[in-house]
Amino acid sequence: MSPAATPKTTSPAEPSAPAPTAVPVAAPAPATAARPALDWRIRFGALSLIWGFSFLLIKVGTEGYAPFQVTLGRLLSGTAVLAVAMVVRRERLPRGARTWGHLAVAAFFLNALPFSLFAYSELTIPSTLAGICNATSPLWGMALSLVALSEDRPTRRRVAGLGLGFLGVLTVLGAWQGFSGLDFSGTAMALLASLSYPIGWIYVRRTLAGSSSSTLSLTGSQLFLGTVQIALVTPLFTSAPDGFPLLPTLAVVALGALGTGLAVLMQYGLVEEVGPTTAQMVTYFIPVIATAAGVVVLGEQLSWNTPVGALVVLAGAALTQSRGRSGRASGGRAGTGDHP
Repeated sequence: MSPAATPKTTSPAEPSAPAPTAVPVAAPAPATAARPALDWRIRFGALSLIWGFSFLLIKVGTEGYAPFQVTLGRLLSGTAVLAVAMVVRRERLPRGARTWGHLAVAAFFLNALPFSLFAYSELTIPSTLAGICNATSPLWGMALSLVALSEDRPTRRRVAGLGLGFLGVLTVLGAWQGFSGLDFSGTAMALLASLSYPIGWIYVRRTLAGSSSSTLSLTGSQLFLGTVQIALVTPLFTSAPDGFPLLPTLAVVALGALGTGLAVLMQYGLVEEVGPTTAQMVTYFIPVIATAAGVVVLGEQLSWNTPVGALVVLAGAALTQSRGRSGRASGGRAGTGDHP
């Protein structure tokens, strides 16, 4: 689940929020750009569905493959889609060892680490809970940006949103019951995955702002480096699969090609057409769709505190992203991530 703030042209004042792909988001295109034939609302809905179903696809993928293998297959498929897009658009790879070094760090925090943590977490927790944990990224992002980004200043509304959001997390986890029946390690990994995203966003804003390379070029390169990182680690912790079961294989390919590849290109178009503020609203539909998919398709059990807590988390996240008098919003990403 997927984008950092645009390294090239996004200003610190632009609002942002999480999504499962966690890769840079394009800045608005010139007004002369041709409008896509498909209405942006339809593409917005399709993007919400793709990223919302990502957690279900992770769960299905782990039924046939080890978590690192799911992540590797996901990154391979996503990188392939963006590589084709780069060839079609005749994009050049970024230049300079320093840029590639920064992209390697971004790939770790925005792709390799969170994708792997979500895959491992769903071995022991429902996909619904993983999707809701992903929605905490704006909360972590605001807390970190207040410390790491000098342009982000606390306001009463944003501090209230932070407190409300984490109250929602405690509601989802059933804190008043002593977290009874909750798998602590799986939940902790999902929350750490959500924390990894804003760490990566802040790093990107500090190191890649003003890059001369296009956003698509940076994104494709970042996914490639994430693929290399996981390819080096996977043989150390897993053995080669005995076979390639159909449903898990299709789930992993779809997770990468759609949720980490095609969805990024769709997000570019939305940001260009309606701006990052509207485009990032897709974030608030992801946990709703992830919960519905887990319950309806996978038959996961849902207690009352899960949807109620999720709504509280989303309300808190919305407050942390709200604009103050100066028109600023918390730093993070305008859109990804799949993303889970």
